[in-house]
Amino acid sequence: MGAAMSKTIKDQTVEQLGGGSSVLVRQRREHQEMDRLMDQYLILDDLHQREHVLKQVVQLVFSHAFAEETVLWPAVRASVPDGEELTARVEEEHQQINDLVADIERLPPGEPGREEKVQRAFALIRQDIRDEEDLLLPRLQDAVDTARLRKLGTTWAAVRQTAPTHPHPVIPRRPPGNALLGVPLSVYDRVRDALGIGSSASRRGR
Repeated sequence: MGAAMSKTIKDQTVEQLGGGSSVLVRQRREHQEMDRLMDQYLILDDLHQREHVLKQVVQLVFSHAFAEETVLWPAVRASVPDGEELTARVEEEHQQINDLVADIERLPPGEPGREEKVQRAFALIRQDIRDEEDLLLPRLQDAVDTARLRKLGTTWAAVRQTAPTHPHPVIPRRPPGNALLGVPLSVYDRVRDALGIGSSASRRGR
């Protein structure tokens, strides 16, 4: 698409990415918010404030990843020649983040080893952002037209509104299984978020 073959979406203008409703612009905006929140967490000293920011990171990362896996990665696999390989790599990163955050949510703040898991999760999230913005999303940009990017953006935003906000070991990484299991778990997550029940310690496994 245009002369910008497979150029990272990080430095492109909103117009180059297909306009404000394009899925590429929506993705980048949320990636920037993740980066901002992680940076904020790292400079805070107050434990309560840190926990509040960490909760925001988790909610954003998981709803974002669910929308990617439900809407975006199937489009990449359908339109990009090595889409299967590219999305498998990112799905593996998502799984590692899922497992780490599940561990973090089981440990009380201040518990030895918890902070190290937080740092590892943040490093994985940043790696995931780079893989998506530098490798995967430019390939989608090359493969589909602006109208398709905007349509994907609208669908992505709708799914994003109803996505789970915490890690769940039972959710598969691919449709249709993730959508079927994700909707009831999403309702559960959002009730927990509203009531301020942050821990997953009481969540049953499989």
